[in-house]
Amino acid sequence: MSTSAQIGVTGLAVMGRNLARNFARNGYTVALHNRTASRTHDLVAKFGGEGDFVPTETAEEFVAALERPRRLVIMVKAGDPTDAVIEEFAPLLEPGDMIVDGGNAHFADTRRRERALRERGIHFVGTGVSGGEEGALNGPSIMPGGSEESYAALGPMLEKISAKAKDGAPCVTHVGPDGAGHFVKMVHNGIEYADMQLIGEAYQLLRDVAGYSPAQIAGIFRKWNTGRLDSYLIEITAEVLSHVDAATGKPFVDVVVDEAGQKGTGRWTVQIALDLGVPVSGIAEAVFARSLSGHADLRAASKDLAGPTPTALSEPEAAAFADRVEQALYASKIVSYTQGFHEIAAGSEAYGWDIDLGAVASIWRGGCIIRAAFLDRITAAYDARPDLPSLLADKTFAGEIGAAQDDWRAVLVAATVEGVPAPGFAAALAYYDALRADRLPAALTQGQRDFFGAHTYRRTDRDGAFHTLWGGDRSEVPA
Repeated sequence: MSTSAQIGVTGLAVMGRNLARNFARNGYTVALHNRTASRTHDLVAKFGGEGDFVPTETAEEFVAALERPRRLVIMVKAGDPTDAVIEEFAPLLEPGDMIVDGGNAHFADTRRRERALRERGIHFVGTGVSGGEEGALNGPSIMPGGSEESYAALGPMLEKISAKAKDGAPCVTHVGPDGAGHFVKMVHNGIEYADMQLIGEAYQLLRDVAGYSPAQIAGIFRKWNTGRLDSYLIEITAEVLSHVDAATGKPFVDVVVDEAGQKGTGRWTVQIALDLGVPVSGIAEAVFARSLSGHADLRAASKDLAGPTPTALSEPEAAAFADRVEQALYASKIVSYTQGFHEIAAGSEAYGWDIDLGAVASIWRGGCIIRAAFLDRITAAYDARPDLPSLLADKTFAGEIGAAQDDWRAVLVAATVEGVPAPGFAAALAYYDALRADRLPAALTQGQRDFFGAHTYRRTDRDGAFHTLWGGDRSEVPA
């Protein structure tokens, strides 16, 4: 077999198949491999006219079809299946070749794999790919990690197949070494969880407080999508809400079970944030909200809990409330991105990755699930101040969220009075208020910890750590 393929893809489920087609459509010869050979032949039979494919049936044939340095993309389930594929192919590769993992791997696994393969002279490139099956085919946002050397050989190809922002910039950048790409993809998904939860809360408030129907709410979301909330998730929300179930004639959302699934990346985002000591309360509430939705027995057992008597809004009152919900949604979204970028910055520092936050915001402007118009301004904010400690420290975003706060608070008051859960909105506002507070109750917490565990505390008026003799004369002693 001739070594004619510039890149190869193994694992031809929906994402792998579409990524292979994307490479072929962009002029690359693509070697194909799948554990079940019939899937390889099916791809060629259906889409062989889109470009040049080299179908193979064995690992040896697949590797032999690739030109040096070999670029081998694996698109299989994260965890043990990924390790199994690596162990199958790595012995067949040579120093300088690269394995690209485009799945949703845990970044710690990526760091382990990169370290082990580096010792064998093989580049391992953990790569976040966002955009779903449509993005994989037509242009995703791509977040590769790995070595600079591997990006020099792989980057131009990724740039060609990636989504392009409105200014034409490719939505891909070399994020950083070893697990940096998968870490950023993990946080991307965490922000996605928060964004979807906030949109869901906005929908619930518009329905249960303002009294709008799903079709009417779809119209409101379409209007919002022409302004500062312009984003992929707002766009598809309008489509989902306007959809009518063919079997019943009811709104689609009314015939879908209200239990949301999750695959783990949002949960990882929260777990790693806890390890790093980074507050991502909005993302955490989104994860917990999905978890709560799935506890059907617990919810059924709580149906008889007392709640408030709903009130009806007049048409002008409902319209005014919708405007306030838009303010609350926008402000809460800013907080979600603020928390996500804080976690990326903390991870970058902890693992020595030197991630460019402006570049990350830039590649999220197209292709990915959380693409949104205001990412242009996030990019500009970090480009202007690479050391920006928080998006809320940017004057533009601080001004917008400040202008939104009265409506934001009013929406949460209405949610509380009407008994509509809005944990995402509430967590975002609590985060905002905690940042702007002169004093937090953590001072009391430190006193309590010192009382029961002699954990010591620091003072505001002099340096050092101290302990009060709570069980004695309550005098203070240096720690």
